[in-house]
Amino acid sequence: MNVEQLRQSVKAKWLGYYRENRSWLIRLGVWVNCEGQRRPSSSFILATLSILEPHLTQMMPLVVDLSTNPDRIVAALGLNFNPDSELSELEALNQAEDDPADEPLRMLPSGATDAVNPAIAPSPSRRSAMIDEDCRGIRRSAPTEPLRE
Repeated sequence: MNVEQLRQSVKAKWLGYYRENRSWLIRLGVWVNCEGQRRPSSSFILATLSILEPHLTQMMPLVVDLSTNPDRIVAALGLNFNPDSELSELEALNQAEDDPADEPLRMLPSGATDAVNPAIAPSPSRRSAMIDEDCRGIRRSAPTEPLRE
């Protein structure tokens, strides 16, 4: 698999996973603003893709030797985008190219729904969602001064 095929594969799998799980992902505290894009944190994206794309898992030792910055890895994979905006654009393109009576855009299945056992899966850390290398979380911080009565 060449690099461009890998980029297309991870993008399709990421968007398919996001589309299927959007209802709870939008409420999860993993969202950051990175280089002007609102998206889940790089660590979250890479962890998800490590399950969805076996070719990426095989390449990760080499990739991490080249850069330990998850934001740079996500950008190099072509995934520094807002998944909601990207899905909207793809659906608009699909409707413009196809007859409206045709089926809507279909993404590759995630394949990860059966792989995780919630009884043994570790609980996620909120700290990594707030600080993800070069990107900042979008949560509002607590006021620095105490409230006066």
